[in-house]
Parts: sequence; structure tokens; C-alpha cells
Amino acid sequence: MSETVTVNALATGERADLLEALAKHRHFLRFTTRDLTDEQAGRRTTASRLCLGGLIKHVTAVERTWVRFTLDGPSAMPDFTAMTEADWARRADEFRMLSGETLTGVLADYAEVARRTDELVVTLPDLDATQPLPKAPWSESGARWSARRVLLHIVAETAQHAGHADIIRESLDGARTMG
Repeated sequence: MSETVTVNALATGERADLLEALAKHRHFLRFTTRDLTDEQAGRRTTASRLCLGGLIKHVTAVERTWVRFTLDGPSAMPDFTAMTEADWARRADEFRMLSGETLTGVLADYAEVARRTDELVVTLPDLDATQPLPKAPWSESGARWSARRVLLHIVAETAQHAGHADIIRESLDGARTMG
């Protein structure tokens, strides 16, 4: 945590604003797992297949992949138009806690990815630098995203899933992130 705080202290202006927004939503997401066992973190409590540990794994994977995309372009991502059923099944494992995974391990992986993202936000030479979006059924052909837009997507994804996590946690034991 102290390393992230040090990196964030180096950010100014727009970069500081992006990091502050991301830190807030990361906090809300992580906070939903407070005082839980591994079994509780892996439990589904709603009609969806989502669990708290799986949501954190997913947000970690999304953030890791989009940061690589910012640096390396579409080669950092799968060609979603060519994915097999096995590929989709492996991707679905992001949303659940697998045998042998622990909440502590999932949170540590998330913290490391967050640290690297924060470092990138501070050191990236140009937030306007763009990359072509990867092939995906939901991507507009020929579209490009700037590093800034990728970071805004990471913030939005984290915030959306923090809300999902709050519902799952409340369904689990009545605890809420706010209120």
C-alpha cells in the first residue's frame, strides 16, 4: 500500500484525478470482502454466477489486460471473434474462486496489478497515445482507444463490479459497503 501511495503522490492534474477515482472504487470493491473466509468469498448468493472472489479476479484480469493493451496494442488481448468454447470456459473461471485459490491470494494479485497500473498512469508519456481495439463482436471496426479512454474504462469496470460486489455481500450476510 505504501508503494502505491508513493507513486500516486507523484501524479498531478488529470493523472491524479484518474488515480483518485480508481483508488476509491478499488477500495469499495475490496471492502466488500472484509472479514470473509475463502468459502464465503467463493459463494454465489444471487441468481448470477458471480461471487466476491471471482469479481475481484475478473477486475484484476481486466485491469491487467487493458494495461498491457495500452502498452502493446491489440496483441495483448485475445481475438474474441476466434475464441473456442474452451477459451470461453477458461475466461469464465475468472468469475469464480477455483480449488486452491484463497481470498488473500486473490487480493494480493489485485494489489500487484493495481500497483503496476498506478505506476503506468504516472509514467506513461502521453495519455493521448492510441491503440487499435482488438477484434471483438462488441468493438467498432477500426476504432482506436487512447490510454486515457482505457483508464476511464478500467475505472468504470471497477465501479460497476464494486456495485455488484455490494449486492453479493449484502445477500451473503447483510453487510453493506455504504449505509
